[in-house]
Amino acid sequence: MPRSEQTRKTLSDHRKSLQDLKKSYEANEEAEKQQLWEIIKDELQEILKKYSLDFSKEQMKLHPLLVKITDTPQFQRLRHIKQLGGTYLVYPGASHNRFEHSLGVAYLAGCLVKILHDNQPELKITKQDFLCVQIAGLCHDLGHGPFSHVFDCLVIPEAKKIKHRRGLPDDIPEKWKHEQMSILMFDDIVKSLKAENEDVLKEHGLEDKDVIFIKELIKGAKTSEWTYEGRDEQKSFLYEIVANKQNGIDVDKWDYFARDCHHLGIQNSFDHQRLLKFARVCEVNGRNHICFRDKEADNVYDMFRTRYTLHRQAYQHKICNIIEDMFSEALVRADRDLHEGKPEDMLKISEAIKTAEDYCKLTDEIFEQILSSTSDKLNESRDILNKIIRRKLPKFVGEARLTEKNISKEELTDTWKAAVEKYKPTDPTVSLNTDDLPLYVVDLDHGMKDKNPIENVYFYSKRKPNEASAIKDYQLSSFLPKRFNEELVRVYYKRTDGNKEEQKKKVEEAEKCFQIWCDSSFGLH
Repeated sequence: MPRSEQTRKTLSDHRKSLQDLKKSYEANEEAEKQQLWEIIKDELQEILKKYSLDFSKEQMKLHPLLVKITDTPQFQRLRHIKQLGGTYLVYPGASHNRFEHSLGVAYLAGCLVKILHDNQPELKITKQDFLCVQIAGLCHDLGHGPFSHVFDCLVIPEAKKIKHRRGLPDDIPEKWKHEQMSILMFDDIVKSLKAENEDVLKEHGLEDKDVIFIKELIKGAKTSEWTYEGRDEQKSFLYEIVANKQNGIDVDKWDYFARDCHHLGIQNSFDHQRLLKFARVCEVNGRNHICFRDKEADNVYDMFRTRYTLHRQAYQHKICNIIEDMFSEALVRADRDLHEGKPEDMLKISEAIKTAEDYCKLTDEIFEQILSSTSDKLNESRDILNKIIRRKLPKFVGEARLTEKNISKEELTDTWKAAVEKYKPTDPTVSLNTDDLPLYVVDLDHGMKDKNPIENVYFYSKRKPNEASAIKDYQLSSFLPKRFNEELVRVYYKRTDGNKEEQKKKVEEAEKCFQIWCDSSFGLH
């Protein structure tokens, strides 16, 4: 039976039940009617209490349980984790932190759930659902390490490689991501709250199953078969609010797009308030998804374009990248477990991911810990961080877009080294060394690698609000790009010591060599 027909039948059954209840009430003696009415009223109040999200302005403030969570050391730690890592050293205004972002995500998560509830009461969204989604939004970034993505994308993978090379014990999980630590940190918060009050969750209407649900929301749902325990498949749409693995449209992005654009001074053409207004749950391919009005297709594309713009102009900025690479190198060199003698005045770094207790002490303040340390074992790390402070950075040589597909970084590196070795400088006093000219490959896309991300978004029309499908090509702007990802190849001159005039000459020769290499047949321009 189609879902729409099944819904009509269910509503008809409910209507009949209410009519039977009314007849039963009227058939009773007057003396019994009052007693019966009290029973009916109590039951209706319970239903209203469970499903109504008609909050007053006062009640839309942070929920008391969310306040308890924000007051824990695990959450307060986010005040000391910069949202954009080392980007603030290029964009001075971008010094905002994960704490404020997490509050914003919790708020937007609540807004989206409430809009869906108000517009579609048949979804049977409960206050427990509302609270769980907000908590997931609040706690989704608990697991970020020093300088945010520098830690899980650069430091941990490099520490793992070094441990392999040196034959050191390696129990770092493959492809470790901050979401894994967010779940561990959330467990630690629940444990600490329960230590103070065993019934803290029950007092706010939550059970152990809701804790599982919150952790599933943080991780996001991406399997084709429904294997999740927190909620049944009818409420699959709730899993798309905080971390949407279906198409990447979630309140996490909505907050950091608006927040980062504001602090970076970059124009944000995407309007998440309009998407909130036109969000609706529809059944597509047997599962409930959050969908949007067809007229919002261009706005949705603007969201993906905003992501690309932020990466191109800020997150993957040529100087931001090299600074974060230096941060990473400093942290890896400072990692106690990569030294035979461990400096006693340094916190564990790669080992800290084993427990929430150790990880809670790991923040951006490690920058100052290394700088103020007197340990000889940290000389190399201190030197790197001092170069960042004094702006003694590698010199940018050049950048090119890769136009051919399937060229590996190894192949590019080999051809670049060969080009450097073959190059004959125009200045006979200058010689180039391949070790001084590292090559980096930067991936930029709209959120789904080389695919058009809007193909995974479902839209409904005004006339058929309960039917949704992928948007048609003729409904989209003809100005959309043909490609949705690109790779940039960048080269830097690494040495920052020595004679400035000599450095300048070497960079000039490296630029000429880079131009010759790009003009050759390696798919660069």
